[in-house]
Amino acid sequence: MLKVGLLCGREWSFPPRFLDAVNGRQAGVHAEYIRLGGTAMDEPIPYAVIVDRISHEVPYYRSYLKHAVLEGVRVVNNPFMWTADDKFFEASLCTKLGLAHPKTMAIPNKEYVPGIVPNESLRNLMFPLNWDYIVSQVGGLPCILKDAHGGGWRGVYVCKTLDELIRSYNESGLMTMIAQEFIHWDQYVRCMCLNQKDVLVMPYDTHNRKYIPDDHYLSPALHDRIVRDCLALVTALGYDMNTVEWAVKDGIPYAIDFMNPAPDMDVNSLTPKYFEWCVEKMADMVIEMALNPKPQSNELRWSKWF
Repeated sequence: MLKVGLLCGREWSFPPRFLDAVNGRQAGVHAEYIRLGGTAMDEPIPYAVIVDRISHEVPYYRSYLKHAVLEGVRVVNNPFMWTADDKFFEASLCTKLGLAHPKTMAIPNKEYVPGIVPNESLRNLMFPLNWDYIVSQVGGLPCILKDAHGGGWRGVYVCKTLDELIRSYNESGLMTMIAQEFIHWDQYVRCMCLNQKDVLVMPYDTHNRKYIPDDHYLSPALHDRIVRDCLALVTALGYDMNTVEWAVKDGIPYAIDFMNPAPDMDVNSLTPKYFEWCVEKMADMVIEMALNPKPQSNELRWSKWF
């Protein structure tokens, strides 16, 4: 019996439903919660596939998952890519892929960890910041200021004036922020992308933070374009589980946020309709991965994982 392991945190609807979905298929694959109490070097991992929903908040889990990859386990999502990813890199990636994306700039931190002496440790940085230049590079005001490594709409500011932008930056602490063009969208969708092939386009109300089940929200042509663009992004990133957000302006979908490798899968957020789609597709994915493992190379080098 092949095994699938699940790492999760404060989730109560998706984990048990996912485990039941996998085990109910009777496909020769058993899914269970992982239990850990420390990991030794070269320790065998009993799982063919691990689904990671929480390592971004529990650092030990990330170390365990990197070890699991070395042992030949398929981890969803790849912990090496997830560790290296950030929203500015993804903005640059969009440009390379030819996809529409808001103009974006990375900004030096406001604060640093103890031990950083500004006039010695930061000799490569120019101070003070040229805020007029930053604003001009992101298309003017209003603009968005947000954490390059954040998620769940945390650390996101809509800045209507230069004073608001500077004040928000001054409150950012240790976060590395990006400034981004504000898109005055006509429509907004969040897309669940699984297994680098399945895409569920979900209309999303950004003001009330909720999904709106509507199969006719987009025109067929726009829907198909967003699906294609989602697949281009997750394939380039190597993410098997991700959400991609698009703001549509004048018929053009702009990629707003697609660093969500542990996307919200709670039934109360997704609505029952979208929740069941996610559960079934996640079960399909891990069973397929467990039964059809990728060939493993004997070369243990960094580039192998990308």
